[in-house]
Amino acid sequence: MRIGELATRTQVSVRALRYYEEQSLLAAERSPSGQRHYSADAVDRVLLIQQLYAAGLPSRTIADLMPCVIDGNATPELLGRLAAERDRLDRQITDLAATRARLDSVITGATTNLHTGEPCPATASSGTSAAR
Repeated sequence: MRIGELATRTQVSVRALRYYEEQSLLAAERSPSGQRHYSADAVDRVLLIQQLYAAGLPSRTIADLMPCVIDGNATPELLGRLAAERDRLDRQITDLAATRARLDSVITGATTNLHTGEPCPATASSGTSAAR
């Protein structure tokens, strides 16, 4: 498939796909006229790249990971880096879950206050947002 079709199928810009290629995250065959042509598995690869970027992994780590994704081979060093990234994600998930629980508490309290007419405890004391 050509780059425009890959962009459409993955909802990723053509510019981003070119960047992925520059970073050795994605490979394309070139036609005699220079057009990029991608294999069918490029869709899954682009979606994986997007997930890894969203998780906060840098391009270099993603590039190092790609051979492992393709053929299942990884060095002990790469496995250690991947384990460290996984642990970082676990911490981030825990923090996000705690933040969500806190927001749920605020929403529940604010909803209750809507019914009673009382001011929300978080804003009643100062009238401004608390500093982090």
